Amino acid sequence: MSNPLLDFWMRLLGQGQTDDDALPSRRLGRRIPMASAVQAEATIFLILRRMRTPLIVLITIFALSVLGLTLIPGADRVPMSIFDAFYFMSYTASTIGFGELPMPFTALQRLWVTAAIYLTVIGWAYAIGSLLALLQDRAFRQALALQRFSRQVERLREPFLLIVGHGRTGELLGRSFDALGRRFVVIDINSDRIDALELGSYTADVPGLVADARDPGHLGVAGLGNPRCEAVLALTDDDEANLAVTMTAALLRPDVTVIARTVSPTVAERMHAFGSPTVVNPFDRFGDHLRIAMHAPASFQLMRWLEGGPGTERPKLGTPPDQGRWVVCGYGRFGREFTADLRAEGLEVTVVEPTRNAPAGTGSGDDVIVGDGFEPGMLQEAGILDAVGFVAGTDNDTSNLSLVAAARRLNPDLFVAARQNRAASAPLFAVMDPDALLVPAEVVAHEVFAQLSTPLLWRFMQEVPRQGNPWAADLVGRLTGHCGHRLETLWKIRLNRAEAPAMTGWLAAGEATIGAMLRDPDGREDRLAVVVLMVLRATADGADCVMAPDDDFVLAADDEVLLTGNPAARRGLDTTMLIDGACEYVRTGRRVPSSWVWRKLARSTRS
Repeated sequence: MSNPLLDFWMRLLGQGQTDDDALPSRRLGRRIPMASAVQAEATIFLILRRMRTPLIVLITIFALSVLGLTLIPGADRVPMSIFDAFYFMSYTASTIGFGELPMPFTALQRLWVTAAIYLTVIGWAYAIGSLLALLQDRAFRQALALQRFSRQVERLREPFLLIVGHGRTGELLGRSFDALGRRFVVIDINSDRIDALELGSYTADVPGLVADARDPGHLGVAGLGNPRCEAVLALTDDDEANLAVTMTAALLRPDVTVIARTVSPTVAERMHAFGSPTVVNPFDRFGDHLRIAMHAPASFQLMRWLEGGPGTERPKLGTPPDQGRWVVCGYGRFGREFTADLRAEGLEVTVVEPTRNAPAGTGSGDDVIVGDGFEPGMLQEAGILDAVGFVAGTDNDTSNLSLVAAARRLNPDLFVAARQNRAASAPLFAVMDPDALLVPAEVVAHEVFAQLSTPLLWRFMQEVPRQGNPWAADLVGRLTGHCGHRLETLWKIRLNRAEAPAMTGWLAAGEATIGAMLRDPDGREDRLAVVVLMVLRATADGADCVMAPDDDFVLAADDEVLLTGNPAARRGLDTTMLIDGACEYVRTGRRVPSSWVWRKLARSTRS
């Protein structure tokens, strides 16, 4: 049996069902924006009804004023015509006061006009007051903002990212993607963050909406159902909100990439129940990175450098101790994750946790000491004097800074790791200069950037830990030698007829080596300041990944190459790939005229 109310809304949100509507993701992806638009238009209509009474009052006053002038006799005992009365009241009621009178008014006419003037002033005051109240109405302003936002999203003609949450992580990613020319749309429940979008110096306009992303309709308005939406990033500080966004995207757009932030392993498991989203836990990632640094410090240095993006200064090489006792202050979510990682490496860990936060069933003992780490004697009781590593991992920056200072005063040789919670504390932590610093927002931003900025970069980052420390140290040296101490632009090329038409014959001959391709087209004796990080070659079994190949590596058609270098070197490589004459010079050293006229002149000279 059909539901009449449901049938009505189905007809309202989508007339009929086409063949393309067979997939639920496509059907719902289109109807969600329509439902939100209908709701916004209905809200505007209902609020505009509040202007009906002021307009009726104004029209009534004007009509009665005109009617009275057409009935009251004038000085010649003849009333004014309807046109003359309408003309007179038009410039009088609008406060223009043109002053054109066909003849002097009688006392009765003047009395009527006086009453009409006062009534008109009252009517205008009532109408203007109602209009100002309407413009300040929260629901009306939200409906207008929703309509304006939906139009901005609909006008996007290039692929875009849907960023949910514009806190520190969203801001870092927004600026990084804007520098790459990538478009994105933002939803945040905090109006101050959306207002900051308009004040930010972005290259392109960034559509922003103040809304609760847990509502699927708001995600629909933001472009979830738009085929140009290429990824959804759930980056709020609320794990439940990120779970709701992940669930909505997985159910309505299972084909779109979803990356979500969480600090709870339980929420991460619930997210994985919906499709295959990429879940980033900054606490877990920090522990994984530190474990890599224990065994391969150069690999960790390389990963941090590349994750930072263009312009990042080469991080210092740190080596966390892999033997001895560690002291961890703070046994919250971060403390538990990090302690588990240290114990997985076979290290002895002593936890210092305040009484109010201590896990149930714990007391003073070898593993957990209940108390504040900055209390006199507490760190000494935890064994800080003979410890090799110390972690200040509470959720309070002031406490973490004081813990670091106290630990270094007692044991200057400690390897110190600290957690920074607020961006405003960055200058203080910079002065304190811990050996390892966890900034959750930056950990998430760097990983998301690595996955979405350059498709091959994330694959490269996953392969780095498997290559070993000597390999990473050699690559860091090559990057420093060719590009300096700041990371240059990362980009990808595909050696096919579309992207490298000039190299087609060279690749087919099997003679195009990396070293030859990277010769300077302006002077082949010089080498372009470019480093090849990875070559991905398609095979019958999938794809072979060649990490940091040397200059003798022979390239083949359809290879995908990940490179880094300065903009001038990139332009030089593009010249070799696109211009036949430049490619021939790089390959053989022979200058070939590039234009038809010069080729004709060259032939005539030889003949």
